[in-house]
Amino acid sequence: MRVVIDRRRLARRARWSHAASLGGLLAILASAALTLFRPDLSTPGAMLLVGGFAVATVGIAQANRWVKRPRPEDILDGALKGLDDRHRLYHYLDGLPPHLLLTPSGVVVLETRAGEGVYEYRNGRWSQRMTLGKALRFFVEEPLGDPVQEAETRAALLARALSRRLRGATQVPTRAVVVFTHPATIVRADGPRVPVVQPKNLRRHAAATGRPLSAETYAFVRTLLDSKVRGTDASGVA
Repeated sequence: MRVVIDRRRLARRARWSHAASLGGLLAILASAALTLFRPDLSTPGAMLLVGGFAVATVGIAQANRWVKRPRPEDILDGALKGLDDRHRLYHYLDGLPPHLLLTPSGVVVLETRAGEGVYEYRNGRWSQRMTLGKALRFFVEEPLGDPVQEAETRAALLARALSRRLRGATQVPTRAVVVFTHPATIVRADGPRVPVVQPKNLRRHAAATGRPLSAETYAFVRTLLDSKVRGTDASGVA
């Protein structure tokens, strides 16, 4: 399997998260100094404290996504290791879903969630068990949202985009898989519209299935995806 990642975009997001974390911390320290040495400016100091806390929280949350290892692409690379070279795994392409797997029979959108905890999907709705640890991580952990709906939406948009580029000459099968990447996460999904899996079960859901694409269509999609990468780092994963 070939892995292609836009290192430039990844590095840019990492720098932004570091800057936000540091900037927020400096704002908090400045608010403390302002309150201590200029009590008459307590109101601006309080505003600076709130703003600094908000910026630092966003920075930490982004650092958990873009800096802290293992990142989602690390987990996906390991889970799909062993697929043949006709499978190409793309990360962080410009203007496309963060994680895509090109297979001989189509494209798979890999919608990831990195949160730790117990999650349930029932009757089309998600819920998560709230513990003290979960509450403490609430502001810095990736929100759950509705990964099934988001995966379906990303896959549908990608399918339409590919159809436009191919001028309707052929349809590229596009499907989605939701992957919870944290090793301590427990997921119970009752009748989701797309597969909801953990890394150990990803390969059998994401590998090529169905009728293969023609050689021309496969080459077109591969070239299109490759063209979206800036600062490319491509590697083979056995």
